Amino acid sequence: MVYGLLKLLLTPLLRGCFKLEVRGLENVPEDGPLIIASNHQAFCDSLFIPLVLSRRVTFVAKAEYFESRRTAWFFRLVGQIPMDRSGGAGSKRSLSEAAALLKRGGCLGIYPEGTRSPDDRLHKGRTGVARLALEAGCPVVPVGVRGTRAVQPIGARMLRPFKRVEINFGRPIDLRARHGARLDDPLVLRRATDEVMWEIAQLSGQRYVDRYASRKPAGERLPSSSEVAARLQRSQPDEMVGVSSGS
Repeated sequence: MVYGLLKLLLTPLLRGCFKLEVRGLENVPEDGPLIIASNHQAFCDSLFIPLVLSRRVTFVAKAEYFESRRTAWFFRLVGQIPMDRSGGAGSKRSLSEAAALLKRGGCLGIYPEGTRSPDDRLHKGRTGVARLALEAGCPVVPVGVRGTRAVQPIGARMLRPFKRVEINFGRPIDLRARHGARLDDPLVLRRATDEVMWEIAQLSGQRYVDRYASRKPAGERLPSSSEVAARLQRSQPDEMVGVSSGS
């Protein structure tokens, strides 16, 4: 009820204040389990994407938003799923809740990069999107969003009006038809995720970079490719999650 009311109130406001261009809505199934997988440039991505779709979208949002009094009320009211990004049992519970939503025929929104991109590039996707799609046997609709970084730069609380926002929905991808339900094979999960990220790159027009998005200080070392490969082999949950609205 609250979700519908907010959508009713915010849709004309956003359409009136921004130059919104939407393409490919015909690619989004009207019912049945579905994953919406998008690039992530700004917090407001989680406003624009649901408001242009006729069906309800439940996003996976970082758990910190549910711990802050300033934001917890909103995320609870609209029924978002908290994602514990610390790994271990907490992350597994979050993924299980997302999988249960899909099994009920719901629509799940996820940002495979796992956080807002620190720059204009598209970063390597975490394999949670592939794991959920293969487990639920549901399609993934890739989405490319453009312009939201100008609407809400990192650190900005207010949206800057009259900017152009483009949302491009691609054709559904049936990962299970391509790879089977091979949830225990990290190479399959990696390959399937990379396919989704390639489609997102075509829709967003971003340059793809084969490393995970990071908000670490400039002087802090990024993991090497061999370290990433070793972590993938261990299939740790923190490699799998993709969440809403960044850090």
